Amino acid sequence: MTSGERARTGLLGRLGESARAVWAKHDRDTDGWLPLWRHMEDSAAVAALLWDQWLPAGVRGLIGAALPAGEEDGRALAVWLAGVHDIGKATPAFACQVPLLADAMRDRGLEMRSREALGPDRRLAPHGLAGQVLLAEWLEGRFGWAPSATGQFTVAVGGHHGLPPEHGQIKALHDHEELLRTPGPGSRLWKDTQTELLDACAAHFGVEDRLAAWATVKLPQPVQVLLTALVIVADWIASNPDLFPYFPQAAAHGHDERLARAWRGLDLPGPWRPVEPAEDTDELFTTRFGLPAGAKPRPVQEAAVSLAREMETPGLMIVEAPMGEGKTEAALAVAEVFGARSGAGGVFFALPTMATGNAMFPRLLDWLKKLPSADGKRHTVHLAHSKAALNEDFAGLMAHGRVAAVDLDGDGGGAATTRSRRDAGRRVGPELVAHAWLRGRKKAMLASFVAGTVDQLLFAGLKSRHLALRHLAVAGKVVVIDEAHAYDTYMSEYLDRVLSWLGAYRVPVIVLSATLPAARRRELVAAYAGSRDAATSGCLLADDAASTAYPLLTAVAPGGTPLVRRPTASARSTDVQVERLADDVDLLADRLDAELTDGGCVLVVRNTVKRVLETARALRARFGDAAVTVAHSCFVDLDRAAKDSVLLARFGPPGKATDRPAGRHIVVASQVAEQSLDVDFDLLVSDLCPVDLLLQRMGRLHRHQRGADQNDRPPRLRAARCLVTGADWEADVPVPVRGSVAVYGRYALLRSAAVLLPHLEGGPQRPVRLPADISALVQGAYGDGPVGPAHWDQALKDAREQFDAHRTDQAERAAVFRLGEVGRPGRPLFGWVAAGVGDVDDTRTGRAQVRDSRESLEVVVVQRRADGTLATLPWLPPDRRGRPRGGVELPTDASPTAFAGRTAASCGLRLPLQFSYAETLDRAIAELEQLYIRDWQGKDSPWLSDQLILALDEDCQTRLAGFTLRYSPDDGLEVTRDPRD
Repeated sequence: MTSGERARTGLLGRLGESARAVWAKHDRDTDGWLPLWRHMEDSAAVAALLWDQWLPAGVRGLIGAALPAGEEDGRALAVWLAGVHDIGKATPAFACQVPLLADAMRDRGLEMRSREALGPDRRLAPHGLAGQVLLAEWLEGRFGWAPSATGQFTVAVGGHHGLPPEHGQIKALHDHEELLRTPGPGSRLWKDTQTELLDACAAHFGVEDRLAAWATVKLPQPVQVLLTALVIVADWIASNPDLFPYFPQAAAHGHDERLARAWRGLDLPGPWRPVEPAEDTDELFTTRFGLPAGAKPRPVQEAAVSLAREMETPGLMIVEAPMGEGKTEAALAVAEVFGARSGAGGVFFALPTMATGNAMFPRLLDWLKKLPSADGKRHTVHLAHSKAALNEDFAGLMAHGRVAAVDLDGDGGGAATTRSRRDAGRRVGPELVAHAWLRGRKKAMLASFVAGTVDQLLFAGLKSRHLALRHLAVAGKVVVIDEAHAYDTYMSEYLDRVLSWLGAYRVPVIVLSATLPAARRRELVAAYAGSRDAATSGCLLADDAASTAYPLLTAVAPGGTPLVRRPTASARSTDVQVERLADDVDLLADRLDAELTDGGCVLVVRNTVKRVLETARALRARFGDAAVTVAHSCFVDLDRAAKDSVLLARFGPPGKATDRPAGRHIVVASQVAEQSLDVDFDLLVSDLCPVDLLLQRMGRLHRHQRGADQNDRPPRLRAARCLVTGADWEADVPVPVRGSVAVYGRYALLRSAAVLLPHLEGGPQRPVRLPADISALVQGAYGDGPVGPAHWDQALKDAREQFDAHRTDQAERAAVFRLGEVGRPGRPLFGWVAAGVGDVDDTRTGRAQVRDSRESLEVVVVQRRADGTLATLPWLPPDRRGRPRGGVELPTDASPTAFAGRTAASCGLRLPLQFSYAETLDRAIAELEQLYIRDWQGKDSPWLSDQLILALDEDCQTRLAGFTLRYSPDDGLEVTRDPRD
């Protein structure tokens, strides 16, 4: 059969000359073009392959459940919508844009005015909106659909460029019918051509006999979102000219051959297809996490897997357990069970920071490699934050080259076959790839397995362009949210709204926390379960036993009632003696001098970087530079990573830490010490902070057993002790230092001090018992009941008023761009993201939308030598391949090499709060933009293009916006007011 004969059996054979002349794509450089009928066939065929080979089973099931014939209807609907999504291009408003192609349509009777003659009104008819209107007219006129029934289906056409139309836009287009059909004698032919195209699509894509049954369907809004997203993905793939060439080249191949070439060239791996593990919990943890012989999972881990297996329907599980209980492993084990039962196609692990995301990524990869998998099975993976490309674990997975169509006539069947043959002999378990097509801010989250910042999840609750793609990305996964206690009211507003949509998608969610306030636990359950009343949904959680039990597992299915389990903690517990310490660095130095008589390792945690550096300076004066290490957030990325590695090597678990100091050593750190790092100290000193965070800090104290009864620790430090400072303890009511109040607020600090008071005053006889006291302390600090002595009442009342005002302000500001609630079934998504923020990604601007923080300024730090040339920072360590990274020249008259550019970009630094105030921010940007290097911009310098460059002198100093900046690899960035300004 010739290619022409094959074409006539497809969509083309159903069309007359006018419909065949309608164009969809044009390349202004080559004058190549694509007729609309061909793009319709391409898009529909891609949608069919996506449904059959890429879409997770759970997503297919959710769509199918809304339709009379189940998944068969779901597939047909998805294919048809993808096929007709560009019907709006069969209008004068679109077709007039390319004169040559418009003339070809005029030659076949489709008259239209020129682009200039149509004028600015043409913008009222973007082709997505025009297509939505045409499809609705056709459904009403051809099949008798009620006008109220069409929008829930046609919105996938109207929203395929990322923004579902608003009611006002729809009305405006109805008032300008000349944009849809040229008035006059030619109007009938336009109408007939549009109808002919839609008739042909209905027949060719197999929905002609289904439309009557769909007329009474009420599509849930989550299903509308998923169908829209699927159309977007199909359109993007079918619009790639490397995969689907334009005419005249495209005319050489028939439809089947064209599709096969493209799909093999795309080489898109399918979803994860988990099978519920048959092993008991002991064997499951041994095979997945390498438990040593004779070891058993911890009680929390056993209880979590047991509860997951007990639930009839996967849903939300909240795991509250002490630090070191293996919550991460419990979450991954539960994810495997939930994934198999829900038809999930992957896992998204959401963490509070880039640093915790980077730490989780290799653990996720290790788990994936141990999952059972068919031979040759590939999984797509992604590290989701703005600096992921600088992560060496992720960079090693990134495939080289671009996506291109495979030459099926070539030797060996093309590149995909060659790669498979080359790799087949060396693969063990699933192959993990960072697929080339799944890159970029809008597609990357569609990878099957993702570790990244929680911002990526919160963006699913932010009204923004292409939001449907973010929803498709999470709707097909098990979602794990780590360190849920770390999110404030502003972030929680977004998180709760996202949870409500995840519940509607029936997405399994696992929330991990050291512990949560009971009220916050009820809010999470209510948001996911779909109850508008947290108290009603969480009624089973309201009793005292559930509120104060610890560890605690809470589970609920969408629309269900909560289940509660109270596993025991592991056998190991720690008694921590707490005492006050006046806020005086000289007094601190004296105390540490006495405590460290026999050596020992101390962690001092300050609430601000300024206090970290002031404290380190004073302690170095007493103990020497070598005895004091500094850790905080104001280091360039490579130095921060190196600092974490040093801390783990020196203070990590026994057997893994190879360089623990034999004498005395003090680490002075900011809040970076609270999260993720598995470090172990003999003594803790902490600024007063919210009690849940103080408990996190205590988790770094005597974290591991060092000898029987801790006898390998110095004699004075064998009992765990925490000295609480950062406040005036002599006042009638404690007065926290200003920096701490600025970070946490006075109310949280006072309630923390109040619940700690019995332990602070009880001495060794009243230690904080971990984990037994954790829940009681947290519930007391975050509850509404009275705490502290009576003479604190007025101070607490005043602080509460400020706290409530701040929390209300956060909630109101979060609501401005927050996505609405899930609407009733059948209600179209019109205006779904109206008054949104446009495009959004994990940049400082994007993160500012879902975090209540001032806009921060990020720079790339380099060094200016005495001769004026620029280079990377001189002390940087070699990369994993041994290539020197320190002092690499950065030419200003040419683009740096890829290695030099990547090395420089790896020295990103977020400037501190002083540079976040509007006037200072604007001044700093203006000064930084004076170092504009033209050859560092554009595609030839992707690592440094559009970056602000901060050049330090040979002494690693500079001035910026009225401040003096000093940087060292030991202390990071120090900012002081420039006296000359």
